[in-house]
Amino acid sequence: MLKARGFTLIELMVAIAVMGLMALLSWRGLDGMVRTQEQTRQRADQLLVLQAALGQWSTDLDALLPLPHTIPIDWDGQVLRMTRRGQGNGDEGARVVAWARRNVAGQDQWLRWQSPALRTRVQWQQAWQQAALWARNPGDAERRAEVALMPLSGWNIYFYRDNAWSNPMSSSGPPPAEAAATSVLIPDGVRLQIDLPPGQGLAGQITRDWVNPLKGGGKT
Repeated sequence: MLKARGFTLIELMVAIAVMGLMALLSWRGLDGMVRTQEQTRQRADQLLVLQAALGQWSTDLDALLPLPHTIPIDWDGQVLRMTRRGQGNGDEGARVVAWARRNVAGQDQWLRWQSPALRTRVQWQQAWQQAALWARNPGDAERRAEVALMPLSGWNIYFYRDNAWSNPMSSSGPPPAEAAATSVLIPDGVRLQIDLPPGQGLAGQITRDWVNPLKGGGKT
């Protein structure tokens, strides 16, 4: 008659060690899957934010408004200011919008500012100056009209004129103080270069070109 034989202590210890190793490997696998899913989600969220910001950028450029004795677009190395049409829904006035990079709560952010509807040249001049002030030393009133879009480590703007890309600050033409008294043309194209900070789902440099619809057959 055979006697029932149990596991020895060594066999139990070996079995427990094997089970512990399998559990550890399973946990690492699950942890890796969770981390991958989180990184994918963050990248997707950042991509949506980037697409929304660039969509607004193109919308502002498409709506540029070359009014007499005003400046439709100007870049001074820190802030890009534009005069654009109203946004519809009874908004018949022009607006001044500005884009800039500024430190907000310890992080450099890409920001957009927008004025109320403007119907006189005096209102435009005030909004144009307020946009420049907002980019450098904003008060509470200016901050209420800004929207923080996304982290940004650097950016630059180029205009396409006379069949070449050039830095707007070095291009020939009347200075801003005189430009408002003359007819300032919208450039044939605007090139945006933004540098996304490292350590995120999206990083590196992105270039976005806009073509004046009057020059590009209605396409941007």
